[in-house]
Amino acid sequence: MTLTPADVAGYTDRDLDADLARWFADAELVDIPAETRPVAPFLERLAPADAAALAALDARVRSGRLPQFLDIYDWSYGFDFAENDCTILDSDYETELTDDDIYPIGADGGGNLCVVLTNGQVAVWFHEEEVIEADTRFDNLDTFLWSYVRYRAVRTRKLPLEAVENDFLTLAQPGALEPTLGLLRYMK
Repeated sequence: MTLTPADVAGYTDRDLDADLARWFADAELVDIPAETRPVAPFLERLAPADAAALAALDARVRSGRLPQFLDIYDWSYGFDFAENDCTILDSDYETELTDDDIYPIGADGGGNLCVVLTNGQVAVWFHEEEVIEADTRFDNLDTFLWSYVRYRAVRTRKLPLEAVENDFLTLAQPGALEPTLGLLRYMK
């Protein structure tokens, strides 16, 4: 069976908890302060399906019961770029974005932030150049989370790559397939 983005639509609310319980039940739990930047104003800028996915993730993050799988900390989730004197350049390296244009949901382990864009895509904010990566995006949060949970499960040897490699290929997400920075490269 060929997996498509439509197959993972609704993943965050429907299947994320079960996958995290299966592969990361013993992980440290996410703990962010109550005063972390609220997601509600950003949700208003998203299409309904994208807003539903981000709202579902946000509820889990703030619950204190979400296993750590995406470097979700007080310094990464809801990161305030302006308050921290950080620039956000779009992938053209010219257009400046603001905190209203993106919502950070975690980090990649190397100081880069995973961010949701107002078009629903998930991209990486590359900290060294303060730019949103162009070639490592995911269509939406559901697809990103499905991919990242499996990426972490493979990297921690809880899931064999062979069990998901074809799914990554058929989903055809640039963030997974990009030859030098994609998730699939780092799983091999």
